[in-house]
Amino acid sequence: MSKVATFERGIHPKYNKELSSGKSITPAKLPQRVVIPLSQHIGAPAKCEVKIGDEVKKGQVIGTPAGFVSSPVHSSISGKVIAIADFPTAVGRLVPSVVIESDGKDEAVAFKENPNYMNLGADEIKAAIKDAGIVGMGGAAFPTNVKLSPPKEKPIDTVILNGAECEPYLTADHRLMAERPKDVVEGLKIIMKSLGVNKGYIGIEENKPDAIAAIKSAASGESSIEVHTLEIKYPQGAEKMLIKAIKNREVPSKGLPMDVGVVVQNIGTAIAIYEAVRYGKPLIERVVTVTGRGIKEPRNMMVRVGTLLSDVIEQCGGLVEGAVKVISGGPMMGFAQWTLDVPVTKGTSGILVLSEEEYVSSEEYFACIRCGRCVDVCPMGLNPSMLSILIEKGHYEEAKDYNLYDCFECGSCAYVCPAKRPMVQFMRLAKSQVKP
Repeated sequence: MSKVATFERGIHPKYNKELSSGKSITPAKLPQRVVIPLSQHIGAPAKCEVKIGDEVKKGQVIGTPAGFVSSPVHSSISGKVIAIADFPTAVGRLVPSVVIESDGKDEAVAFKENPNYMNLGADEIKAAIKDAGIVGMGGAAFPTNVKLSPPKEKPIDTVILNGAECEPYLTADHRLMAERPKDVVEGLKIIMKSLGVNKGYIGIEENKPDAIAAIKSAASGESSIEVHTLEIKYPQGAEKMLIKAIKNREVPSKGLPMDVGVVVQNIGTAIAIYEAVRYGKPLIERVVTVTGRGIKEPRNMMVRVGTLLSDVIEQCGGLVEGAVKVISGGPMMGFAQWTLDVPVTKGTSGILVLSEEEYVSSEEYFACIRCGRCVDVCPMGLNPSMLSILIEKGHYEEAKDYNLYDCFECGSCAYVCPAKRPMVQFMRLAKSQVKP
């Protein structure tokens, strides 16, 4: 029986999803050139396996894992390797990358299909997921095969698919659920089998009625899968909030979902897992929402990994006059861009272009007035006010005493702060200066 579930605190920003929520997924044009970073995941960068001048095919491995927490990287097009060097990514870091010029043929390597994929063992499923280079596609980009291999002392009894997509503007997961609900359910079943779990849940916010209906229909014959309708609230899609809303379990301070017997996966990740295990397809493309009032034609597009943001924006009609800011991701947790010559990666959920009317400058901020609004909304029950004051004065170690590392940088505190304090940037600064 479905129910409207949620968590304590949180905020209600203007969602602006109507700009793209009704736009079906369309394939982007084959890029003439791709820049594929060898580090698109948490953990060790992949080791480059090609050299300048090599001819490669779509789906060919160009980078192999360099450790347990790492992930292979594949070419998203066929063509010639023309450069291997450090290039900027959307998060502002220079990353070793492989530049491939398309030959226009889009020839692929042979993928290993498994028509009887539900007969595969757990280890075979995890191997297929690892070989396909699948990482969390909700933004964190943690290698999925590692996430599906918890230590024996942390038994998992529940899998939750995150269909909340609470980040304003973004609609990529919404469209995937509405257009490919059977693939979502099959992906969940594969994840459950890999973990030996008998109970799966799909949580979807109330503002996606077509997606809820489609997923419920696709899961109607699956007694082990429940679809939960969630309250429209940010950050409903955060792992810990989702677990609280659906299972009423609280992840302990400094803990992980596996500490309460749960694994959470993104909708896009579930479909990528289905494609990898069933068809042998590596993660070489993903759905990206291109939206905002600064873009001429908001769309949801299937984009090859390595395609430059400038190419994707051009296919959406380009920028409107008065566009002032481009963000990779959503407005709450995304990263503002200083150049459009950065590539779409496995974790790129959206490209948001804000117009002048949408953009609120926060270049100048003021002293904390201790109004307590940030404390009222923090989904983790932290005291962002005290944390920001300590960090501003350089007391990074003391910030740890206020559970600094429980902050997952959702931006709720910054959203409500009347002094426009850069709360998320404060948290990131402190985390870069101290160890957990």
